Amino acid sequence: MASVTFSARLVALAAIAAGVLLLGGLFLQGADAVGDGGEARALLDLGAALDPTGRMLPSWVPGRDPCARDGGFEGVACDARGAVANVSLQGKGLAGTLSPVVAGLRALTGLYLHYNKLRGALPRELAGLTGLTDLYLNVNNFSGPIPPEIGAMASLQVVQLCYNQLGGSVPTQLGLLKRLSVLALQSNNLNGAIPASLGDLPQLVRLDLSFNNLFGSIPVRLVQLPRLVALDVRNNSLTGSVPSELAKLQGGFQYANNTDLCGTGLPALRPCTPADLINPDRPQPFSAGIAPQITPGSASGHGRCSGAHCPPSTKALAAVVVVALILFAVTAAGLFAFSWYRWRKRRVAGSPVVVGGRCSSEVPVKESFRKSASSTLVSLEYSNGWDPLADGRSGVGFSQEVARSFRFNMEDVESATRYFSELNLLGKNGNFAATYMGTLRDGTSVVVKRLGKTCCKQEEAEFLKGLKLLSELRHDNIVGLRGFCCSRARGECFLVYDFVPNGSLSRFLDVDDDEFARSNGRVLEWPTRISIIKGIAKGIEYLHSSGANKPPLVHQNISADRVLVDYTYKPLISGSGLNKLLVDDLVFSTLKASAAMGYLAPEYTTIGRFSEKSDVYAFGVIVFQILTGKSKTMQLPFEPGNVEGLIDSNLKGCYSAVEAAKLAKIALLCTSENPDRRPTMEELLQELCTF
Repeated sequence: MASVTFSARLVALAAIAAGVLLLGGLFLQGADAVGDGGEARALLDLGAALDPTGRMLPSWVPGRDPCARDGGFEGVACDARGAVANVSLQGKGLAGTLSPVVAGLRALTGLYLHYNKLRGALPRELAGLTGLTDLYLNVNNFSGPIPPEIGAMASLQVVQLCYNQLGGSVPTQLGLLKRLSVLALQSNNLNGAIPASLGDLPQLVRLDLSFNNLFGSIPVRLVQLPRLVALDVRNNSLTGSVPSELAKLQGGFQYANNTDLCGTGLPALRPCTPADLINPDRPQPFSAGIAPQITPGSASGHGRCSGAHCPPSTKALAAVVVVALILFAVTAAGLFAFSWYRWRKRRVAGSPVVVGGRCSSEVPVKESFRKSASSTLVSLEYSNGWDPLADGRSGVGFSQEVARSFRFNMEDVESATRYFSELNLLGKNGNFAATYMGTLRDGTSVVVKRLGKTCCKQEEAEFLKGLKLLSELRHDNIVGLRGFCCSRARGECFLVYDFVPNGSLSRFLDVDDDEFARSNGRVLEWPTRISIIKGIAKGIEYLHSSGANKPPLVHQNISADRVLVDYTYKPLISGSGLNKLLVDDLVFSTLKASAAMGYLAPEYTTIGRFSEKSDVYAFGVIVFQILTGKSKTMQLPFEPGNVEGLIDSNLKGCYSAVEAAKLAKIALLCTSENPDRRPTMEELLQELCTF
């Protein structure tokens, strides 16, 4: 027995030496690509493999600086030292392969190639990217096994390989990724058992193995993961006992459509029989699952053996280990010499800079980096989420129940918007915000407003107050906030709103008088216009009033673009409370368009402040727009006694002259230059109730 143990140790030593040699080779291979112009060459080779037609990446051409602020490589972001930090080419229609030359991008921290048509095998050379934190290769056509060498990428935090055609087993080496928080392998052709080593990932939050061909039982060690909130093993061929402790995940544990799972404390599971209650994590003497054939008398280690069943001799194993150790020593010496040479070269060539009062030749990557203008990702630490609604931050009045109900994770937001596909883009507001159509996993349609984090109030307490206010706005004529997500790494915040299907009120203005517009419902009938005016008034009055859950609120930026209309033509005001969430400079910059369209009250130019009467002024402008059917109304001549020339000609005379005259008078009062002459929204509602 002692000889068997000694032999096993020798084999283990040999395996370790071989592994070190493999990683050393990967290091040298990647290092060869680095140097003067090395990363540019690696990028060009990578681009040629990803886009063999050369049509999808036209900016990836020789002679161009990949890191240039203007005119660099599309989707390439660089750090302060000019090294490539992110390659983000999701949803670009790439139909090539992932080349091993990617290992030449030694400083890469994020590789985002999801939502393409990439094919072929995953290169084992990925293991050379030792600083990579985010690996997004999902929704492609990759095939072959998952390289076990990925287990050597100690910095990995997110691994997304789902929705491919990957086969083979889940490598046990993935259990070495101690920083991993998300592992998504669903919808592949993976087989074999779930490795118990995945229970050794202390930071793992989400594990998705669903829709594969996995068999065996669910390892008990997964129960011990301290941060796990989501485990999905649906649609496999799993059997045996389900650890009852997984019930604590509640809806986060999904296990439907497996062969024969059993257990207690979970619905839809049959009770276990004694045959099911086998501990899958119990140490076994032979990990390969094949028991050796032992002749009688060999239990003490002195029995005879013959042929393939004989273990290698101790001398032979010792010779193997000696050779491996010699090779390891030579390689280690070479790596040390190479690293020392490169360090000396950088030390001589690098110009020191002062950082934080100290002289240093190293600039912190997280604090200062350059980004290609075309890159959709900002960060170098994508998986580190900034969650201002985390437990324990209820000092501004958030209850834990409200906080939990409003928290979205980054994966939900990305999935809903198809990773911010251009096809889902609804509109942009300069360079700081974009709005996307999205669909949640339960099929609910939403709108996602994407904001740069620098656009949000920097004081977290103020930011949370604004967020709390948004969460409390609940009215039939106010667009409701469904949730919130923020990523420190991406440098972006995301507001998730209810989707309003009929677009903005602007869509119903400046409509040509033709049958097509009428048949598509763009010509609003008179009762519908009255109803929309009343609904807008109700929404603004709600904002101005105080209640048990909210203080009075001035919208500041009401316009036809911010009044949305659903399928029943009910108006809903969007953007309410954003001024409490965004930095002041940004709020003021968004007013330029409103001023150009005539929504901005004249007193703002003199006192520089908003009041409830400012919203009343904007409401008056919208009333004029609804009456005339035109977006520009200030140039239209209007006499109080003659409204016939004011009303939208598309109505063909089908309107109430009395109501039209009252509404025109209301609009005139609301747009008075003197704010004191303008009525309050409460008074306006009382007047509108007589219609």
